[in-house]
Amino acid sequence: MFDILVYLFENYFEAGNCPDPATLTRKLTMAGFEDDEITLALDWLSELSESDVNRYPATMIESRSFRHFSAEEMEVIDTEGRGFILFLEQAGVINPLQRELLIERVIEMDGDCASLEKIKLVVLFDLWMQNQLSEHTLVEKLFVVSDSHSRH
Repeated sequence: MFDILVYLFENYFEAGNCPDPATLTRKLTMAGFEDDEITLALDWLSELSESDVNRYPATMIESRSFRHFSAEEMEVIDTEGRGFILFLEQAGVINPLQRELLIERVIEMDGDCASLEKIKLVVLFDLWMQNQLSEHTLVEKLFVVSDSHSRH
């Protein structure tokens, strides 16, 4: 599923949106993706667009509390990924409510990629779907700032 999401972002970011699910399924099939992976990716995208923020108190957006990760969350989101989530929140890219939704979406993703890659992709898709990716500099920051330490 991760590869499909990367493919969608690379091919449809400039256009501003993805085609309807039927057209997208055909295009992904023609690109060589398996039907079950396509279904998983489209379901994940559908759930992302329908995130139920009403499960959380409205005051959570302004919360200043410290977030403790559960054992399950720490199995899926490694130390680097948790640090990146903290970075995003402290930098004002996401608020505490968006953080909770981000954690949910990352846990729901499957695949063998590192949690940091998943987190970056989820953040990009979430901001993209909310039309908050007006600047390419934000995209660059999401992919460059946290990776700069690995270049040494």
